[in-house]
Parts: sequence; structure tokens; C-alpha cells
Amino acid sequence: MDVTMRGPCEKSGESEEQEKEVAAAATAAGRPAGVPEAEDSDTDSDSNLETEGTHGLRELVKDTLYLKSCRAHGAVPVSCFLRQGRAPELNLRHRGLGPQGARALAPALSSNPYVKRLDLRDNGLRGAGAEALAHALSKSSSICDVDLSENQLGAVGAQAVCAALMANPAIQKVQLAGNSLEEQAAQYLAELLLAHRGLKSLDLSYNQLNDQAGETLGPALAENTGLTELNLSWNHLRGPGAVSFARGLGANIFLRVLDISYNGFGDPGASAVGEALRTNNVLEELNMSNNHISAVGARSLGLGLRVNQTLRILVMSRNPMRSEGCVGVLKSVRDNPVSALELLDFSGIQVHREFEDLASSVKAILPGLCIKTDAGRVEYKKDLLAVWRPSLPASAPK
Repeated sequence: MDVTMRGPCEKSGESEEQEKEVAAAATAAGRPAGVPEAEDSDTDSDSNLETEGTHGLRELVKDTLYLKSCRAHGAVPVSCFLRQGRAPELNLRHRGLGPQGARALAPALSSNPYVKRLDLRDNGLRGAGAEALAHALSKSSSICDVDLSENQLGAVGAQAVCAALMANPAIQKVQLAGNSLEEQAAQYLAELLLAHRGLKSLDLSYNQLNDQAGETLGPALAENTGLTELNLSWNHLRGPGAVSFARGLGANIFLRVLDISYNGFGDPGASAVGEALRTNNVLEELNMSNNHISAVGARSLGLGLRVNQTLRILVMSRNPMRSEGCVGVLKSVRDNPVSALELLDFSGIQVHREFEDLASSVKAILPGLCIKTDAGRVEYKKDLLAVWRPSLPASAPK
């Protein structure tokens, strides 16, 4: 921590305010302001005691601010926040904070230099709560991982959160699953993808992002520089929107993990993803399960697999592609001498003898390839690509 030395008479306005806060906190702790908690005759421990006292007062000031804010907004204080101390992870999920609780939390969160991971999942924040937290998120120098899932944020909340994230390049992982995000929210998300180069992981699963949203997000994905993981599972991407999104994937040069399962890509979307795989040379994991892909779409997807050199994991389970579609995909893999595939997942699809015979011959060529089907389940021995998360220190900074 950088410390600027001042003379005995040099005090900035900010330091005077901090002294007032410390004095108030010291009074609240039951001792006069300016009097240390204890004195020790051991000179070597003086600096340690001073440091510990400073940290203790800082935390007391934070708690005092939070309690005052709770009174001002008529919110019930969350006891675990008062016990937070210098822990790097603040888990307040399922606490029923609501908008008022968010307003009460925001000032104390802004002044907390220790929290790196903030989990506010399922708190009924809504748009108003997101707006209240936006300032704290935009100004925090420590928070790098935020979970705001299942908070009914809607377009209003998405706008506030995206604006805050764009103002803070330190935030690298964001979860916004289950927030009723629709095509209007997609515009704010696209702006985030274009502006925030530090964002590495984004979870938008379990929303209502439709084909119009796909047309908005696709070009933004093409231009994005930084995102390595994107989860869009359980949305409504279909038709032209799915095709536009897939084209964006083809132009992207950073994304390594993509989950678009449980959408409606269909055969046109599968064909567009196949085209993307012909040019994309960074994607390593792709989940396209349950996307209404028939045998025709599977064969079109296979055209990209014939030349792709980076994809390690492909999940195509629970698509109506039948054994014929599985055979088409597997033949494409067989015909690619530089394929990096390690796992092909056809779970939930009934396969016939032709597929089983082909699988045996492909295994002879690619012994490291695991092929999962309902008829012949295998255990994938290798680790999946680790989900990206910011590293949290073993202990908080001192």
C-alpha cells in the first residue's frame, strides 16, 4: 500500500473525513478517539499492534457505515456481512435482500478493499437493486468475480450492471443467469462485449434471449477481444439469430468454451456452426445438446469437423439426429488427420450397428477419443477444460 507522508499540519479533506469516521467508530467501540487499544512494552511488536489496530478500526468503520445505511433504508442488517472481516469472498446468496437491502449494502461494499468474489444470487434485487449496486461495482478496485444470477434484473438491471462493468476493467467473471433478460437487454450485453476487454467469463444461461438477441450478440462476439468462456444455454436462440451468432463465433479469436445447449439452433444453426469451425482455431469445448438438430444438420456440422484442429470436446446429446447423424459426424472426425477431439458425446441418441462398427474403426485411428452413447457408455478420463475463475488468495491482504 502506498503511503504519502504528511507534516503534522498537512491534512487533506479526505483524511479529515476518515479521521471523523475512525473517531466515531472508536467511540462506538467504547474508548476515546485517538487512544490505542493497548500499549505493549515490547518495542518490536508496536508496529504490528498499530497495523492490527488500523485494520480493526477500518472494519469497525465499515460495519458502522453498513448499520447506519440499513437504518436509513429500513433494511435488516445481514449478520454474516458484519462478520466478514477481511475474507476475500462475500457470499450473501438467498438472503432476500431486495432493492432496499442492496441500497443499504452498496456504501459499505464501496469502502471494502478485501472482497474479490461477490455472490448475491437469488436476492430479488430487480432493476432497482442493480442500479443501487452499480456504483459500488464500478468503483471497486478489489472485486473481480460477481454472481447476480436469479435476481429478476430485466432490461433495467442489465443496463445498470453492464454500465458498471464497462467502467471497471478489474471485473473478470460475471454470472447473470436466470434474470429474465430478453432482446432489449441484449443490446447492453453487446455493448459490454465490445467495450470490456478484461472480461473472461460470462454466464447468460436460463434467460429469454431470442433470435433478435442472437442477431445483436453475434457481431459483438465477432469483435470481442478477451472473453474465453460463454454460457448461453437454456435460451431461445433460433433461426436467423442462431445463424448470426454462429457467424460471430467464426470470427472470434479468443473464446475457448461455449455452451449453447437447450436452444433452437436447428439445422440452419448447425450448418452455420460447421462453417464457423472451419475458420475458428481457438474453440476447445462446444456443447450443442438439445438443439433440434437432425441428421441433415449433423452432417453440415461435420463439414467443419473435417478441418478443425482445436476442438477437444463436442457434446451433441439429445438431438433428433438419429444414428445416421451420429455416423455423419463420426466420419468427418475420421477424415480429419489433425483432429484434436478427445470427447464426442451422443448420449440420448439411439445408435445402430453401423455406428458401432465405425466407432471401433475410428478408435483404432484415434485411440485417445472417447465416444459416449447410451448403448456404450464410457468414462471420460481426462479433465474437462477448467472453468475460468479469478484466483482468490489464501488470506486477505494485510
